[in-house]
Amino acid sequence: MAKHTYVYVTYIVTTPEKVWEALTDRAVSASYWERENISDWKVGSRWEHRLPGKAPDVVGDVLEADPPRRLVTTWEPPEGRPERSDPTRSNRCTFEIEDVGGKVKLTVTHTDLADQDFQNISAGWPAVLSNLKTLLETGRTVPNPFNAVANHPKA
Repeated sequence: MAKHTYVYVTYIVTTPEKVWEALTDRAVSASYWERENISDWKVGSRWEHRLPGKAPDVVGDVLEADPPRRLVTTWEPPEGRPERSDPTRSNRCTFEIEDVGGKVKLTVTHTDLADQDFQNISAGWPAVLSNLKTLLETGRTVPNPFNAVANHPKA
């Protein structure tokens, strides 16, 4: 089975520190992603991605953390999910945050994706990152950003 890579680049009028906070702060991530990103964000630590008050949708390990420039995590189904036993469902996501003179270039590179995960990620990342951009530039989020996504991602 072929593995896929998904890359998304956006420019946000903000600071690298605010992008880092939006990616790693539980409450901020829940505001634009509808899911909390939970970890202490130290290399080797676990992280969870979950609807507030629910079991995690995705779990993984923090592989790199260089605030506010770079974050690399693994993504995999949590314990108890049937797809957990499928080794093709483990993948990696890299967030590169660059200050480019008054704005931030955010590059998200999601690698080692199985076919179904690639389809979900391809539908999900544009909604998530557009909502992140809207939040950081206006202070508001788009209500129900996933309503426009035909295949709402499980991750």
